[in-house]
Amino acid sequence: MPVDPAVRAYLDGLAAAGIVPVNEVPIADSRRLADQLAPRLFGDPDPVGSIDDWTVPGPGGPISIRRYLPVGADGPLPALVWYHGGGWVVGSLDSHDLACRALANRAGCAVVAVDYRLAPEHRFPAAVDDCWAATVWVAEHAGELGVDRARLAVGGDSAGGNLAAVMALRARDRGLPLRLQLLVYPVADCSFDTPSYEENAVGFGLTRDAMRWYWEQYLGPDGDGAHPEASPLRAELAGVCPAHVQVVELDPLRDEGALLAAALDRAGVETTLARFDGLIHGVVRMPGVIPRANEVLDDASTALRRALA
Repeated sequence: MPVDPAVRAYLDGLAAAGIVPVNEVPIADSRRLADQLAPRLFGDPDPVGSIDDWTVPGPGGPISIRRYLPVGADGPLPALVWYHGGGWVVGSLDSHDLACRALANRAGCAVVAVDYRLAPEHRFPAAVDDCWAATVWVAEHAGELGVDRARLAVGGDSAGGNLAAVMALRARDRGLPLRLQLLVYPVADCSFDTPSYEENAVGFGLTRDAMRWYWEQYLGPDGDGAHPEASPLRAELAGVCPAHVQVVELDPLRDEGALLAAALDRAGVETTLARFDGLIHGVVRMPGVIPRANEVLDDASTALRRALA
């Protein structure tokens, strides 16, 4: 399918502005830019019922979380625990704030976003451990948060999708019931050998070199990328909660997301896969510049509503 015209305009704008890949600028600058650009990329914020920041205990110190309640919230709500993308290196509660607002309203659920530790200051498995600690805390304090412990989902985009898939593995192994893992163009494997890595190596925002760099920051010189909590595509997947996987055509990660969906299906996991042609990685945060991003948000919200009903 041809590149969506709004995607082409966005990419041309990046080139004209001289925006360079994340692996070519200081990490602090990339983190600051992700937060600053978020409102321009998303557009007008959704008014939600309430937003509250909390601090919960974690293995490396306090973890910040942010709870979103949708407009008209009443009674204990189903909840999505959300892990932001950014290659485990950039991203924050603020970079994904507007997407979380939209998901809360469109899915009619509470969203609890997790501000896990970032690499390279905190390498694998720090992010995994933080996300798990926060997820368990949400389950154990469901009443305090106004959510229904029996209707919990996990989700995230890109590196956050990777973390969500790993949370589903831990939840299976440690007895935490989940209704859904929502995996938005997830990082699924440490290899770079799929056709989509060749087809989309450059020219569509996220590059193959940037993904190599992200993995290097996350793992460090001694990390094991083949560990199932780093590359969930290599995990034993039977028995995890149902999955909804989203992939976009013009993305180096397209094929590994589809491979993860296929592996989940083979393992007997109830799995759906949604592919969006003509779109690029990161689009879930871009409805202000790429209107078809709303298709991705609406599809995710529909999957959540069905799973959390």
